[in-house]
Amino acid sequence: MKFTLSWLKDHLETDWSADQIAEKLTAIGLEVEGVTNPGDLLAPFKVARVLTAERHPQADKLQVLTVDAGEGPMQVVCGAPNARAGLVGVFGPPGAYVPGSDMTLKVAAIRGVESRGMMCSVRELQIGDEHDGIIELAQDAPVGTAFAVYAGLDDPVFDVAITPNRQDCMGVRGIARDLAAAGAGALKPLTIPGVAGSFPCPVEIRIEDPEGCPAFFGRAIRGVRNGVSPEWIKQRLKAAGQRPISAVVDITNYVMLDHGRPSHAYDITKLTGGLTARAAREGETVLALNGKEYALAPFMTVIADDAKVHDIGGIMGGEESGVADSTTNIMLEVAYFTPERIAKTGQALSLTSDARSRFERGVDPAFLDEGLAILTGLIVQICGGEASEIVRQGQAPTTRKRVKFDPRRTLALGGVDVSAERQKAILDRLGFELDGSEVLVPTWRRDVDGAADLVEEIARIEGLDQIPSTPLDRTSGVAVPTITRAQSVERKLRRAAATRGLDEAITWSFISEAQAAAVGGATWRLANPISEDMKVMRPSLLPGLASATRRNLDRGATSLRLFEIGRRYEADAERSTLTLLLAGDKAPRNWQSGKARGFDAYDAKVEALALLEAAGVPVANLQLFADAGAAWHPGRSAKLGLGPKTIVASFGELHPRLIKELDAPSGTVAAELYLDAFPSSRSVGRARPAFTPPSLQAVTRDFAFFVPSELSADALVRAIRGADKQAIVAARIFDRFEGADGLSLAVEVTLQPGEKSFTDQELAEIASRVTAAAQKLGASLRG
Repeated sequence: MKFTLSWLKDHLETDWSADQIAEKLTAIGLEVEGVTNPGDLLAPFKVARVLTAERHPQADKLQVLTVDAGEGPMQVVCGAPNARAGLVGVFGPPGAYVPGSDMTLKVAAIRGVESRGMMCSVRELQIGDEHDGIIELAQDAPVGTAFAVYAGLDDPVFDVAITPNRQDCMGVRGIARDLAAAGAGALKPLTIPGVAGSFPCPVEIRIEDPEGCPAFFGRAIRGVRNGVSPEWIKQRLKAAGQRPISAVVDITNYVMLDHGRPSHAYDITKLTGGLTARAAREGETVLALNGKEYALAPFMTVIADDAKVHDIGGIMGGEESGVADSTTNIMLEVAYFTPERIAKTGQALSLTSDARSRFERGVDPAFLDEGLAILTGLIVQICGGEASEIVRQGQAPTTRKRVKFDPRRTLALGGVDVSAERQKAILDRLGFELDGSEVLVPTWRRDVDGAADLVEEIARIEGLDQIPSTPLDRTSGVAVPTITRAQSVERKLRRAAATRGLDEAITWSFISEAQAAAVGGATWRLANPISEDMKVMRPSLLPGLASATRRNLDRGATSLRLFEIGRRYEADAERSTLTLLLAGDKAPRNWQSGKARGFDAYDAKVEALALLEAAGVPVANLQLFADAGAAWHPGRSAKLGLGPKTIVASFGELHPRLIKELDAPSGTVAAELYLDAFPSSRSVGRARPAFTPPSLQAVTRDFAFFVPSELSADALVRAIRGADKQAIVAARIFDRFEGADGLSLAVEVTLQPGEKSFTDQELAEIASRVTAAAQKLGASLRG
């Protein structure tokens, strides 16, 4: 919502500066995103008079002017056709930046004649589109005055972010009302012009869809002159980000921004019969004012004549009945549309507009007559014409809500101590009426439902900074832990990942249907998505991390080590997951290895095992399973589990198909840790056993086996460790050799004696058990 300071002062009697108003607006919950002054950019430009104008000696289309901008005559070369002696225009001196031409003026020779600045056009100063000649001002314009001040362009512009619940602040008057309640000034009385109707309205109004359009008011105005709007309206519309079109259209837009009351004007000569607010019919279409044609559905409310649809009710008017410069007879529409219907229609059509943003929040249902009167008064004042009698159909929901209110609730619920009289004064200034122990909510405050809302109103106007900081009471003794096991695990994993050099990413939980299909399919679809790229809840965190990786690599990063802890959304539930992704170069190129080396599946496995161990998962008991799923490379990935039914992680290289669909770097590796599958700790509530290091030195023995090619190394290691669970404390593969005799794996076995050292016979027995365990898997001891 944008507006100027002078516009605000039409409704608010105040002597506050723009900075003071901006600070107060933010303090009462209307966040100011910025305050700009267009005059700052035009500060160097001054009102100047052309003293003489002579033909350029070297160019037929150029003139050499003598210009007075209040500091004596200066020579300027100008090519504008309307440049002449006596003209009063706008002069830019050397050093001034011309926004429309994106250049800084300097003293220059043009065809051999020195020019010390320029006379400017409207487009060069970005205050309009005209560029046929230089600006012509009134003859009595004060020479030497700053042009921005003279033209009223030094008016600060506020840009305020209006939250969805504050429909009353979608107009300048509503913002002025809040400021008045906060002590920034006094709210000026609203003047409603009285324009009597002098003839019956020639256009009949009907309502056939009261659920979508409960009330429809209108009147005709004949004999209007739809020319150019007055400069004050055009300046305010431009400040608000609107493009001036024509007087009638500009006035409807101005009333919408001024009072939050959208309306529409039809060219009566383009209508066939009366206007009806009805539900759209199957197969109907409408050509909207934005030049696009929209297919309508039966749940949408439209305004139609006897022949066709002319208006998507409450969202956008139609091109075929819109007013033009030649329009002389118009029909005004001021209606109340149901917010829920507007929101549903706008979403279905993917159509946004200023009118929709107000109707779907809920405009004031009691402001139809006043809005129509203000609109009529401005049109008759600016465009002339004669107004008809008002036609009213339906009844807007104007019943005011009653809320019980006890002033003591403000301190109990809001934490701020405000006297009862002060509370009543605040509510009164905001438009609430006190009736005994009840408060009547104004019709423009659809968001107020209960006593807590009234406390919020008082607290924000009094000042949230007035709420004292009060520490919570501390109970004596040792505090009871409040963190859950799941939160504890996530905290440990986050710290462990950061310690290992992984960077945490936070990505959207919403992804596109195509991305969801690539990683398992979309189950949770959003009813009201932000965009097509955020339509479903993610079944995996991989798409978000892949996108983040691509963005970073495109901006010059050479190595990415990202992780994220979040939720993946499956058909039956949402599940907590840690996903890490490694891409780019693991090691840069150097004189020893030559070219840079990338990550591989084993790097992802190392990170996964380290994080699992940090989370308390018994890593030594993990088994390796080959099939990691469709998202993973079939030969370069695996799953880790405490058995086939308890899979705690997947790791490896992503499938080439998935890499292509996600636009991830080639060779990207990743790991997923399924936090919901982690076993619960058995030591909860128990003391950690004392550390008792072994008193005797461990013994290592090496074994080499010929093994079948299909036997996994993990299976061999697990079998060997199980050969003697008391004596064997570790086993690992340290060599792999494939020759003419077959595949050979060498295993280092660590033996830990207990109370006494192993004898030769005991070591031989253990070796026999190790060999027997390997032979059960088809392995044979290598001689």
